[in-house]
Amino acid sequence: MKLQAVFVLLSSLGFAAAAAELPGPVVSVAWLNDHRTEVVVLDVRSDVAGFTAAPEWSTDAKTGVKALVSSGGHIADARLVDFNLWRVSAEVEGHKIDKLIPSAGEVQTLMRGLGVKADDTLVLTTPGADPSDVDMAARVYWTLKTYGGKQMALLDGGNAAWLQAGYAVSVDAPAKLAAGDWSAGERNNAWLAQADDLKPGKGGPQLIDARPVAQYLGVVYKKPAVAAGGHVEGAVNYPIELQTRPAGLAQMFLTPEQYRSVMKGLGYAPQAGAITYCNTGHMAAGAWFVMSEIMGNPDTRMYDGSMHEWTTLGRPVVGVGL
Repeated sequence: MKLQAVFVLLSSLGFAAAAAELPGPVVSVAWLNDHRTEVVVLDVRSDVAGFTAAPEWSTDAKTGVKALVSSGGHIADARLVDFNLWRVSAEVEGHKIDKLIPSAGEVQTLMRGLGVKADDTLVLTTPGADPSDVDMAARVYWTLKTYGGKQMALLDGGNAAWLQAGYAVSVDAPAKLAAGDWSAGERNNAWLAQADDLKPGKGGPQLIDARPVAQYLGVVYKKPAVAAGGHVEGAVNYPIELQTRPAGLAQMFLTPEQYRSVMKGLGYAPQAGAITYCNTGHMAAGAWFVMSEIMGNPDTRMYDGSMHEWTTLGRPVVGVGL
């Protein structure tokens, strides 16, 4: 009987494998392959159909070299996390605001539905082919950390890197799982910012706008979620395309030193207090993860309401005024 089959059998009988000690907030595909039976893999995606779609490859007619075109499928035994369920609507100052952090009870229900146990070590992955994929995993990581999650990491390059390294994926339907006993703690606001925490202009924490440059400047803006183009006064632009680097189809993280160089070049102090935001708290989650987890700046918060909430509440913006 193969090792993986033994692990599945033991798990079904109530025996848990020893949890792996994570090397940091990011793990490589080689590390995951070596410790696959010691962790729970959560596959985070908004297009859930891709979980059971076969990956696609192209072959160069001259060289015969294969290249990954679509990172379909999932790592064997990974649990499907529908990202669409991890952001909720709430009323703020009399306005309906979407895509906010769920309550402790809602997150606990989601995690138990995934069969996650209190002592599980988690590795969060995504299709991995786009920076926005990475940011989905970062948003779930941020949510779990806010409610007490500790033993967890993101898979560098996601499923795309896994495939490019020669590892196989499954296209099986999501397995039916016994309920887990993961418990959410009280919400820790150390990593969560509200609108009043942003201080436009000078004097407050550094504001990091994680959107593409055109949205930051207000040349375009995400209608109807965002009601006005531009950015919060004093915010520095850290666009999503600088959060990762492409390696084939996979989006890979930089080193802490490389991130510090990038951020200094953009005009802000990497270790000073900061609040990240974007349109709806998606791209901002990736910026938060880079600054808080990879660079180790504990004084980094994310404003999950972001420009959707900020402009819906009528707060001021600056930009080109288009």
